[in-house]
Amino acid sequence: MPQPPSPDLAARVARLEAVEEIKALKHRYLRACDTKDPEEFRACFIASGASLDYGRLGAFDDAEGMVRVFEKIALRKVDGRSAVLDMHHAMHPDITVHDETRASGRWTLKFRQVNLENRTESVSTGEYDDEYVVEDGRWKIAKSHFHRQWGITRPLDPDCRVD
Repeated sequence: MPQPPSPDLAARVARLEAVEEIKALKHRYLRACDTKDPEEFRACFIASGASLDYGRLGAFDDAEGMVRVFEKIALRKVDGRSAVLDMHHAMHPDITVHDETRASGRWTLKFRQVNLENRTESVSTGEYDDEYVVEDGRWKIAKSHFHRQWGITRPLDPDCRVD
């Protein structure tokens, strides 16, 4: 007769599942940023009281303030086209599961932005310092503080075509 998994093994599997769910959450967040989806962006955070600090974009004690900034930047149009095109790549996840409902994580962000209004391209990098909690049965972001390390902005060549 097969032996049931030991509690230690079950706890280890639960921790690994939590880490994978948190990675998927962060990827949904990044995808929402790049696809300009404010509803999915908002859905990544706890219902109320999230601590968000995105440096030059602002600091907020709830996700609603950041959603408004996101909408203002991401949904802006010029000549019927998106004025700002973003590409977020988070890597090097360092996730610690504290218990069944709390975790923390650090991520490195590689960010690229094309601003068609200003005709510039920016590249930057920084670190996310996040905290996660389970809310309504799903992992959500309770805190996200971004610390920019460096960035460059350069003009787009007049012959540059952006499709």
